[in-house]
Amino acid sequence: MEKGEKVLAIKGDIIFKEGEWLGFKTENLDYFYNLIKSNCEFVDREKAETDEKYKQIIPYILFKNGNKFFLYEYIKGATETRLHHNYILGIAGHINPIDNNGNDIIEEGAKREWFEEVVFDGNITNRKLVGMLNDNRRDVERVHLGLIYVYEGDSDKIEIKEKDKMRGKMMTIKETESLIGSTEYLGWAPLLYPHLEKF
Repeated sequence: MEKGEKVLAIKGDIIFKEGEWLGFKTENLDYFYNLIKSNCEFVDREKAETDEKYKQIIPYILFKNGNKFFLYEYIKGATETRLHHNYILGIAGHINPIDNNGNDIIEEGAKREWFEEVVFDGNITNRKLVGMLNDNRRDVERVHLGLIYVYEGDSDKIEIKEKDKMRGKMMTIKETESLIGSTEYLGWAPLLYPHLEKF
């Protein structure tokens, strides 16, 4: 976390003004997406990490090629100790002021994070927002709201850039089951696992 970093967020009483929902949501995505875009603001990340009045907006990209998804895990070299040995399905990150370039700020943030995190030797053939995720089980998720995208590519040649912090590979849904298919594992991956076949 950079000192003074600003991140895009929305107040919880706005996004949940009709009642808080938990888990993976696929209904009324346009409504919630537009609500976020109309009411989001940049806040100090250090403060937002402990201020539950805000939900930091996190684009979370699932990469798919054929019947395989990209799965990776944080290892001991990662600075975010709360995520050590968590298996992650999505390439994810915060949205910063640099993403506010006149285009869709959320999609710009997602694309920037993609290019920062992975090397992909191929073409993205489809991009789609498939849902939103609200998970209050742990402190690290409680202050974030996931916007879940599926990027489909014509190649499986994808690698994590920061190999000292993460490692990953393409896996079938069946292969990922023992890693993320149980509710005993925390993080967002187990909440998304039951929906992978729909993507």
